[in-house]
Amino acid sequence: MRKARPLLLCIGLCCSLLPAPAWSRPRTSDQPPRTETGTLQGAPWRIDVPAHWNGELVMYAHGFEPVGTPRPDPWPANPWTEALGKAGYAVAQSGYRSQGWAVKDAIDDLERLRAQFLREHPDTRHTWIMGFSMGGAVAIATLERLPAHYAGGASLCGANLPGSVLAAEMLTSLLAFEYFFPNARGLPVAGLASADAVTLPQGELFAAIDAAVKGNPKAAGVLARRLEVTPDELSGTLSLHALVFQQLLKRAGGMPAGNHETAYAGFGDDKAFNAGVRRVAADPAAQARLDRDLALTGALRRPLLLQYNREDPSVTPRLEAVYPALVAKAGAAAQLTTLPATGTGHCDFTPEQIVDAVVTLGRPAAPAPATLPAAARSTDAAPRP
Repeated sequence: MRKARPLLLCIGLCCSLLPAPAWSRPRTSDQPPRTETGTLQGAPWRIDVPAHWNGELVMYAHGFEPVGTPRPDPWPANPWTEALGKAGYAVAQSGYRSQGWAVKDAIDDLERLRAQFLREHPDTRHTWIMGFSMGGAVAIATLERLPAHYAGGASLCGANLPGSVLAAEMLTSLLAFEYFFPNARGLPVAGLASADAVTLPQGELFAAIDAAVKGNPKAAGVLARRLEVTPDELSGTLSLHALVFQQLLKRAGGMPAGNHETAYAGFGDDKAFNAGVRRVAADPAAQARLDRDLALTGALRRPLLLQYNREDPSVTPRLEAVYPALVAKAGAAAQLTTLPATGTGHCDFTPEQIVDAVVTLGRPAAPAPATLPAAARSTDAAPRP
């Protein structure tokens, strides 16, 4: 059984702020890496270049950072920096100039940092992008929009969803909570999907949701099954969805999704649910802004590797299938490799797996039976960054 996660308020960034784990791949040198830190147009950044650099750069995209989270100065190494450095890779990472669901800002901030690195290291052979959780969407969007600058990318435990899908998923969760737990104490009368929820402190948000969920275990079980989480994880998942939806609402400048035409399923008595769930209308301008800023099309022109975790309450099996379907529709399946799920929980990877993901991207494709997924293409054919 999965352990209860009372607060799932940080998907991915929390990993980047932990001390780098020990890892025992043979070193080519005992010399420490060259480390630089600074701020670029409001975004903190860090670059680590190993003493025996292999000429390859990994751009690292971190996950969701709730607004108001204290930021370390200088920006710290992520947990995988040491492992990638020992394998010969340089690592560059941006803290992004804004917090929250900062995908659009992250793309721009990482691109500025990549350009800065290339000016200082013009002999860079290839550049890869790797993202975790929300950073997975950052990595994919970057790879779709700026293919000439990258040899390939990896999205690990990624929230690989276009803005329209993400907004619809979050809205469904919050309106379902209202339906099953009406008039929950400590929450806005207008609901978690309203602008009134923006100012609610994170601790109070979780406490109120958790109290409502624990007060009606039967309803909690129905909603947990629909959201593909355990009942113990439901409060944290709903809290996270509320935080993300408020970010989408704010960044889009209005209601980013609607449900007047949605026929829901999987909520127990679906007839009663569809008749009783609150219906909201989307703001067309907000929808258009979200579609533009958080677009994912599946039209890959560089190799992309995906890997998820088992029993992940933040990125569930239903969500894992979204981006591969876009890739297939765009006719780019040859560029996509999905590795078997590993670990348990959210962003549970070993340092070896992180390094192997980059190594796999750079490995020339071997002939494979038609029934097997195509291996990642060689980066030799990709333009130099």
